[in-house]
Amino acid sequence: MRIYSCDTLNLTASVLVIGAFDGVHRGHQQLIRQAKTQADWMQVPLVVYTFDPPPRVHFQKKLQLASLPVKLERLQRLDVDHTVVAPFDSFYASREAKVFLNEIRNMNPLSIWVGKDFKFGVNRNGDIDTLKQNFHVNSLDLVCCQDGEIISSTRIRHLIANNMTAKAEQLLGWQTVNV
Repeated sequence: MRIYSCDTLNLTASVLVIGAFDGVHRGHQQLIRQAKTQADWMQVPLVVYTFDPPPRVHFQKKLQLASLPVKLERLQRLDVDHTVVAPFDSFYASREAKVFLNEIRNMNPLSIWVGKDFKFGVNRNGDIDTLKQNFHVNSLDLVCCQDGEIISSTRIRHLIANNMTAKAEQLLGWQTVNV
């Protein structure tokens, strides 16, 4: 897996997955695996575009479920070809949605995969519909665990805060690190 900073990767074609991927939990893994299947079928590289720190960590000072090196190691284990890491800071957060769209256009995505609740741009003014105006977009419904509850980084943070590490690890699909 090759790692790039934002706006440095130019490809002739790709399948692109975008998200914070904090912890790279089972829901993230399912999204990435579906995108990988499509990338392999299309015979193009799979690119993950992620943020460091995750936006919720930046804005709300939430617990980060995995450091950047741990996140990258987990993405590599999912057979990602390229990862773009955007430094999420106040400057990045102030960018208009169209700036983000222009940036990802350089990767020539034949298909983009995001979670149903994906938002981007200043004040989260870009969403799946904005992406669909410019690209072919696939979104994944929220993934639930066996007890029917949604798998999310927020839920995993709550479990860790309440010393329910075993349950958190079950949702992550990895042992907890950085907590």
